[in-house]
Amino acid sequence: MPFSTLSPLFANALEERGYTALTAVQSAVVAPEADGRDLVVSAQTGSGKTVAFGLAFADTLLRGEAQLPPSGAPLALVIAPTRELALQVSRELTWLYKQAGAWIATCVGGMDPSKERRSLQRGAHIVVGTPGRLRDHLERGALDLSALRVAVLDEADEMLDMGFREDLEEILDATPDNRRTLLFSATMPKPIEALARRYQNNALRISTVGDDRGHGDITYQAVTVAPAEIEASVVNLLRFHEAETAILFCATRDNVRRLHATLQERGFAVVALSGEHSQSERNQALQALRDRRARVCVATDVAARGIDLPSLSLVVHVEIPRDAETLQHRSGRTGRAGKKGTAVLIVPYPRRRRVESMLRGAKIEADWIEAPSRDAIRAQDRERLLGALLQPAEFDEEDRKLAERLLAERSPQDVAAALVRSFRAKLPEPEELMENTPEARRAAQKERHRPGFEDVAWFRMDIGRRQNADARWILPLLCRRGHITRAEVGAIRIGQYETHFQVPTAIADKFAATLLRTANEDDDRGIVTIEPSEGPREGGGGHHGGGGAKPMVHRAKPGRSGPPKGKPHGGKGKPFAGKGKPGGPGKPGGPGKFKPKGRKGRPA
Repeated sequence: MPFSTLSPLFANALEERGYTALTAVQSAVVAPEADGRDLVVSAQTGSGKTVAFGLAFADTLLRGEAQLPPSGAPLALVIAPTRELALQVSRELTWLYKQAGAWIATCVGGMDPSKERRSLQRGAHIVVGTPGRLRDHLERGALDLSALRVAVLDEADEMLDMGFREDLEEILDATPDNRRTLLFSATMPKPIEALARRYQNNALRISTVGDDRGHGDITYQAVTVAPAEIEASVVNLLRFHEAETAILFCATRDNVRRLHATLQERGFAVVALSGEHSQSERNQALQALRDRRARVCVATDVAARGIDLPSLSLVVHVEIPRDAETLQHRSGRTGRAGKKGTAVLIVPYPRRRRVESMLRGAKIEADWIEAPSRDAIRAQDRERLLGALLQPAEFDEEDRKLAERLLAERSPQDVAAALVRSFRAKLPEPEELMENTPEARRAAQKERHRPGFEDVAWFRMDIGRRQNADARWILPLLCRRGHITRAEVGAIRIGQYETHFQVPTAIADKFAATLLRTANEDDDRGIVTIEPSEGPREGGGGHHGGGGAKPMVHRAKPGRSGPPKGKPHGGKGKPFAGKGKPGGPGKPGGPGKFKPKGRKGRPA
């Protein structure tokens, strides 16, 4: 019997669930040296942690009994960072403790708190919840932790990242001193170590992460692309893999919204998850993924925490993770429970070194590949179609009669071709990407030049995305102060702290002279410094060009379009100042005052 060391209650439950052996972390927590002790466990997402801590505190709850007797107060408390993860934990513990007669209550945001209080009053053996909701029930007197025997912190590092430290401390301070504390965390930063020292006693340290820190069932790939072809590369990756379920990670909710709209327009069955979605919208999106009405999810890091989709086989990092830990948390959504998964990083050419450094730090080996081409995707389509059509199938009499009628009207080749066309019509068209060679990139850049902009001069402005810089008001400002037309302004590159733009070399001197003449007009709106530049650095961050020219300072006239209020410029020029009437992003005019901030101010 593969579970001979376990109680028959749990051995039978595991066998009924289809388990044939324990995972590494499950074996470690039921080993004799872990019996009855506090535990600090490092294990990757998807390694079977929920069943692991369910088995780890089984003896603490049962104490030799075959069934759990009625309980007036909870015996075990499991705290999880997100609603989705808490519900998942509750479902897992329900089948694991079914034969033990355990009553499990779930307390999470977005649910009716009065129903949760009634469930707690009936006497739950195990309570699973999120920190905020558990703290609320505790403060209202609905959650009695006086009889607690074990507390579990699941994905503790994420809970601290999400700002739940005070909630966790208040909850744990309300528990008995002789309780067991099981701390599960994929990573062990210093705040987790401090939490363990405060609330645990002689804890046993268990790690099943492995020396390589990567996930053994995940294949990592890095795809180098032109910055302008990121979304096209996403389309081709989705079409090439045709994963049953895929998740695409973006850094901000705005980028989630934009990519979601792009993929919807292209014909993908896609949902979105970000901070702007309500709990009801999140539930609908996740249900659509589970019942296969949607196959692609676009999400931010925080919104995707706790998501468990068994069919998820592809993770695409559309925007580069901020660090190695984020990379692993994102990628850990796939390759779970022994299944294989693929994690793809989309890497703009200028950021390859940063990604290489991140991968080295995470001790992850990734295959550097090119984005799938149209030809490669079509070849995959052909193989998938042949595999689908040649599978054994049973046909009823009506199917055969219709087939005979078709063959009477068309040749077998035409009928087969119509079937192929019907199959392809359901698939989004792949994108045509440029070749991944320096020559091709230079040629593509040259082709993108508008007529008259083959020879250009660059200028820079000391404002960028941090000040909500937008071409809608930058362009009128340049035309007004430089006495040029919109057609004489070339590319506008908006970076984090500065903006670069082109004008044809033939008019650059006249443009610069005009800027000098109009630089000191009275204005109470704000100051924008403009000066010649060598152009933006590749990849966007901006570049302080020189040329030795005197900076040209421009103040936008009151009542005209101009920089939005309250945003730090972050450049070397003077900040926006004065009592103007700046409006919001892209909105000229409007009442209000603002105070300038430097780069150390709060992000916009």
